[in-house]
Amino acid sequence: MEFLYEYGLFFAKVVTFVIAVIAIIAAIAGAAQKQKHKKGELEISDLSERYEDIEHHMLESLLSKDELKQREKELKKQHKEQQKKQKEGEQESTVRLFVIDFKGSIDAREVDSLREEISAVLSVAKQSDEVLVRVESGGGMVHGYGLASSQLDRIRQQQIPLTIAVDKVAASGGYMMACVADKIISAPFAILGSIGVLAQIPNFHKVLKKNDVDFEQLTAGEYKRTLTMFGENTEKGREKFLEELEDTHQLFKQFVSEHRPSLDMAQVATGEHWFGLRAKELGLVDDIQTSDDYLQSAAKDKKIIQIKFETKKGIAEKLSKAASMSVERVVGKLWQNNRIFPS
Repeated sequence: MEFLYEYGLFFAKVVTFVIAVIAIIAAIAGAAQKQKHKKGELEISDLSERYEDIEHHMLESLLSKDELKQREKELKKQHKEQQKKQKEGEQESTVRLFVIDFKGSIDAREVDSLREEISAVLSVAKQSDEVLVRVESGGGMVHGYGLASSQLDRIRQQQIPLTIAVDKVAASGGYMMACVADKIISAPFAILGSIGVLAQIPNFHKVLKKNDVDFEQLTAGEYKRTLTMFGENTEKGREKFLEELEDTHQLFKQFVSEHRPSLDMAQVATGEHWFGLRAKELGLVDDIQTSDDYLQSAAKDKKIIQIKFETKKGIAEKLSKAASMSVERVVGKLWQNNRIFPS
């Protein structure tokens, strides 16, 4: 009898465990299914309120009670005047400054979020508004940054003023994006330029030959493959590859020249890069100013709105990250408990 009782208790525990596992799997599957239908969401932040809160907090700390009261009276008076103008139809509509951030990788995969952000802005923006894009990229693949530049050009096509701010770097593909703007501002020591094309291909033919390894590559079309990593490259193939690089460079120069016709392309399209101060002398940028200065100044008469498209992470990615963090914590504890100090 006691055996049956213990067996029943064990069986109940097993069933409970199995049900719990099934519930967890079902929850993960359901979340994964939702993930397929929703790849991300748009985040909208009012930066104007943030600047106002900072200013108010600083004034509270610095001004006396009498000075604060006087300031509040002035603000109330301004508010009443604005309300009166709105009633009389004299108040102009609020000018908005939309802010987008682009931190580009080599393959410019961030362009997926950029296109969503620009589409969102264009759905509501007026020609009296402005778009500020803070670009940070050292460049990468031509087709990726070509698409990113085309996304920015959508703003220009709608005749909405576009400003690009470069606080750190906008080189090569990054500058391809920046040159689309009506105005480019740059921090004094930001890196700009690098209007050139680069390709690097390792070749293991001698290693394979030394180890008696044959490599065969079959193509249809004389120039289907010009250079190879494993076969023996020919002079004709190198010449064709260099021709393609030069053609890409010409297209790059033509693109920059169309958007900034005042540039001396012979001087700036050598593949060199320059710091912001030198870039201004060459005409690569229009003003030396950080994005922080630009936004703080704009906050006085514009409503600043930041747009960000946040891509949703998949279930596998979330679980992998959680597991990785758990391992790091365990390793950290083991290291703390078993530290070896120098003698």
